[in-house]
Amino acid sequence: MTDLGKQPPPGGAGGTRTDVEAAFMSSATYRSLGEQQLSPREEAFERGRRTVGLFLAPLVTLVFWFLPFGIDATQQQLAAILLGVIVLWITEPVPIPVGGFLGIAAIVVLGVAGADDALAPFGSSTVFTFIGAFILAQAMLKHGLARRFAMFVLNLPGVGRSTFRVILAFGAITAMLSAFVSNTATVAMLLPTALGILTVIAKLMQSQGLVAEDFDPLRLRVSAAMTLMLAYGATVGGLLTPVGSPPNLIGRGLIEEATGERISFLDWMLVAFPICALMFVALMFVLFLVNKPEIKHLEGIEEWVAAEKKKLGGFSRAEKNTLVAFTVTVALWITPGIVGIAAGTESAAYTAVGERLDEGVVAILGAALLFLLPTDWAQREFTLRWSDAAKIDWGTVILFGTGIIFGSLLESTGLALTIGNGSFETLGLTSALAITVFATILAIVISETTSNTAAAAVVVPIIIPIAIAADVNPFVPALAATFAASFGFMLPVSTPQNAIVYGSGTVPITRMIRSGFTFDILGAILIIALLPVMVALLGLGG
Repeated sequence: MTDLGKQPPPGGAGGTRTDVEAAFMSSATYRSLGEQQLSPREEAFERGRRTVGLFLAPLVTLVFWFLPFGIDATQQQLAAILLGVIVLWITEPVPIPVGGFLGIAAIVVLGVAGADDALAPFGSSTVFTFIGAFILAQAMLKHGLARRFAMFVLNLPGVGRSTFRVILAFGAITAMLSAFVSNTATVAMLLPTALGILTVIAKLMQSQGLVAEDFDPLRLRVSAAMTLMLAYGATVGGLLTPVGSPPNLIGRGLIEEATGERISFLDWMLVAFPICALMFVALMFVLFLVNKPEIKHLEGIEEWVAAEKKKLGGFSRAEKNTLVAFTVTVALWITPGIVGIAAGTESAAYTAVGERLDEGVVAILGAALLFLLPTDWAQREFTLRWSDAAKIDWGTVILFGTGIIFGSLLESTGLALTIGNGSFETLGLTSALAITVFATILAIVISETTSNTAAAAVVVPIIIPIAIAADVNPFVPALAATFAASFGFMLPVSTPQNAIVYGSGTVPITRMIRSGFTFDILGAILIIALLPVMVALLGLGG
């Protein structure tokens, strides 16, 4: 995804590049944390964190491998390896997906599980759902369909006249795209447009004398509000569909395996929609409270957006093909849910449609359409080439697969049940509410320090046996942990989208922590309060 952030923001209202514009352009490129220009203190911390992890991970594994815990040997060995992998995920001495690979290799080499048993979950339908969704997203990004949608929203009457409406529009665009496109890719694609608009705003403030001559445009509160809206809006939107974020598919798969109840694509959206909507309202409230923009009324933004939209021209053949493939895929994803509503989830029709329209198969079918719909038949050119598919975020797919493997092994070895029973006795969690609160908080805390995918893979398998030990239906607590695993608002390392906007230079770390901490609390309250209500209303988890 690194090339997505290399598009410089277009010229401002006057069409010339000023020092203000140059300041934004210099930081518009997406860089991982290891590639950023860090301060000496930040660089020392990063170096120390990764060095410690390199030695701490094997040490933790060895200690937990040999300590006399009095539990089944296979369970203890799996726990030792998993703890070592968690250390690797948190400290990142190696890329996060590689940390997962090392853990899987250790499980097989050290005899904890056979290769076939360990690797079998990697070939699950859930993995193919994610691969297909990534390829569809790649087509949307390559051919500009996602950018066209963004410009359409920003060009709506009145949007460009106020700071509040511009930021609200960016949040809505990001949330809707992130429901189907990678959160990271969405933010990387929209960041140059956001920086272009911020350039116009900064020059407007300068012309009106609202800032000093030597002001730093990257440190304006309006800049922090807009770019944080991109990062946080992507996280909120990613909760809306099962394919919106890796934790969604991992958690859903584990819940279905534990409870035997299938959560259809449509069911997920119906549960998530009110939660996402209220989280979005909370997001607007928090960002404008903590990062109150210096200017309310805007001039020149509407003209800038109109000019950018005009450059896009009419729909290309590739865009039309992408829209067809996307529409077909989403329609087939929600069809089983519609049949279930019409005929009942116990009907033969629902069972037959659900089996045939498996989400993984639908996803790869939609992706395959992109290689069948031509853009130039005479030259045998199609909507996507395989070289385009090769550019998808395979690191996330790998991490996603290893997360499923660890979750499956936690269940099959009985380690999850052992942890659940121990936690139940130690913490005294006896009610559905208490377990849901614990699940939500634990998932948020872990997601702040490591991958969201890793958080779901670790927390959900632990919460399910805790609920079972307490004689509580695990459906709601596990789903709460799944939702909360996507949270990670406080730190640049919490999510890739946080890292992108932090790397832009527009968000001081103190603002990100203050904004993210507030939203973590509000989001946790919304999940705990609304999720049980929505599950009950839809008759799920019975």
